Amino acid sequence: MNDKIVIITGANSGIGKAATLKFATEGYRVIMACRNMEISKAVQKEIMDTTKNTHIDLIELDVSSFHSIRTFCAAFKGKYPHLDILINNAAYLNHGEKEYKLSPEHIELSFATNTFGPFLLTSLLVDPLAKSQDPRVLNACTTNIKHFFDPNRKIEFDNLRGEMRDTRPYNVYKMYGDSKMALLMLTFKMAEVLKSKGIKVNALQINRVKLSKETINKMHSYWRILAWAQNLINPLPSGMADHCYHICTSDQFKNVTGQLINHKREIVKPSTTEKGFTQLKNIFGSSSYPSYGTNPQNIELIWKLSTTLTKTTF
Repeated sequence: MNDKIVIITGANSGIGKAATLKFATEGYRVIMACRNMEISKAVQKEIMDTTKNTHIDLIELDVSSFHSIRTFCAAFKGKYPHLDILINNAAYLNHGEKEYKLSPEHIELSFATNTFGPFLLTSLLVDPLAKSQDPRVLNACTTNIKHFFDPNRKIEFDNLRGEMRDTRPYNVYKMYGDSKMALLMLTFKMAEVLKSKGIKVNALQINRVKLSKETINKMHSYWRILAWAQNLINPLPSGMADHCYHICTSDQFKNVTGQLINHKREIVKPSTTEKGFTQLKNIFGSSSYPSYGTNPQNIELIWKLSTTLTKTTF
């Protein structure tokens, strides 16, 4: 399988690390795309020692930085002839953060990392993906998008550079959910645009997994206690890593594109009703996502904004 090449962003911890281990175990050539090289080098060695797979490469990538993304893609294209799988896993969710943080391009850090970064990375890797016999892209989504079942919930398109920092308090969880909803809408549009090249683009709705000690310690006292309690029953990241592998390699999803897939490996459908009892089923279930994500105007708005900010198209 060493001729099969997969890029995994944020591959040094959590689901990204577990996915790297899974693909390496299956014999894939894995490119770990990571920001913190010191931590990543130790993880790279650990995975190679565990799997006996020496084809684990590490290339520096800060997904929040457009310059870093372009440098990464140039380095990848200089070393590898094609790309089979791209997993946009890296994300920004800094528990307890109260201040607006901006990327090097002066974009709010959640959107820079979770939305525009994956958009630019995917666009720059279209050519090597198109050379694969079965190219697949998987974007990491979240159950947090269920907040959009609230009809009043909207993406703050006027605040993606922190323009309203003086009048709107920063809410890291809202920015995270908004940025992931935006990524889901980009997934639908990317799938449509890249279909002619045979590139399948889907999103995985990440369910709860065990959190690291470092992540939990960033939380406020109440949420920290709740997180420790949930960790007693939450599954390990390896379960989600197995889903990533299955979606990106199995015949079941070989011809599937433009879909959100849940932790049961089921295709999630847009909700048709968001009122009454059905609304409760939407919120507590896993079979539907908010219709906000399929609104053509919303999709075109985030697509146009992405192409404008990154100065790139597909």
